[in-house]
Amino acid sequence: MQANFYYMANDRTRRKFYFGALSLTAILLFLLDIVLGSISISIEEIFNVLFADDKVEPHISNIIINFRLPRACAALLVGVALSVSGLQMQTIFRNPLADPYILGVSSGASLGVALFLLGSSVFTVILPTLVSNFCIASAAFIGAALTLFLILLVSVRIRDIMTVLIFGIMFSGATTAIVGLLQYMSSESALKTFVVWTLGNLGNSTFDEIKIMFAVTLIGLTTVIFSIKKLNVLLLGDVYAQTVGVNVKRARILIFASTSLLTGQVVAFCGPIGFIGIAVPHIARMFFRRADHRILIPACILIGANIMLFCDIVSQLPGYGMILPINIVVAFVGIPVIIRIILSNKKIVS
Repeated sequence: MQANFYYMANDRTRRKFYFGALSLTAILLFLLDIVLGSISISIEEIFNVLFADDKVEPHISNIIINFRLPRACAALLVGVALSVSGLQMQTIFRNPLADPYILGVSSGASLGVALFLLGSSVFTVILPTLVSNFCIASAAFIGAALTLFLILLVSVRIRDIMTVLIFGIMFSGATTAIVGLLQYMSSESALKTFVVWTLGNLGNSTFDEIKIMFAVTLIGLTTVIFSIKKLNVLLLGDVYAQTVGVNVKRARILIFASTSLLTGQVVAFCGPIGFIGIAVPHIARMFFRRADHRILIPACILIGANIMLFCDIVSQLPGYGMILPINIVVAFVGIPVIIRIILSNKKIVS
């Protein structure tokens, strides 16, 4: 009894240490993401831009306010949204390989962008000469929203969760085929724009877009918080959840809606960014050794934010004057972590 008490006390202390360390690391990485880049900017200049703008040269203020600060905020929000979405999908499908895109939301968004960017080459649709980022984001969000509506419609009519999973995979395959056909028949310029979008980009984010992302992320996270008890029960299966009074169909719809909102806004504004949604929930379980979503959700929020901020710093290659697509950096950083998790002999709570 006494040994068990000490174990619980040590476990709480360890969790507090991890949460504190992750929070401090996120703050540090956020500041580094603003400081580091092709142009050297000091902490003092950043402070002056934020609190005493008249003491800073205009070009320094422009770089921080219009480029680095929105980019760092976008990285933070993307890491949070994809990590929590991946945790929900792995829980509801009870599948360690499930990710935020398993429902086909990313495919729907990609189809929307493909129809917008590549449709002019195939169907001779008259598009604006200057394709703005907001137009691309709008096309992606419409595609994601229509996909969400289709998923919710299927969820209401189908009880078996695995059938919903298969439907999502089939839908993704169908949209991939349509996008491939559009790519094959499109012009070189439109194809290049679409391919660049699929590689992911945090650098085009503006404060107006960040405000939208923040609002949608807040709504999605609020929905997730209200679903914590349902997620814990669903770990034990739909049958057990029904026996303890959980409306499985309603819970599933709520979780699908929050995941689609969180994932859809990321794909719309930053492109389909991989790895984060699959890996971060496993990393959280590995460190915290718990399946309780009251612990895993804040853990995924902090770990996802840290990883995305770190990847964004690496993608900018500070001092080299070039920026790599975020998906390339995420893959190089994430693949070793996934392999380490798979090959580890230690049991990860699921």
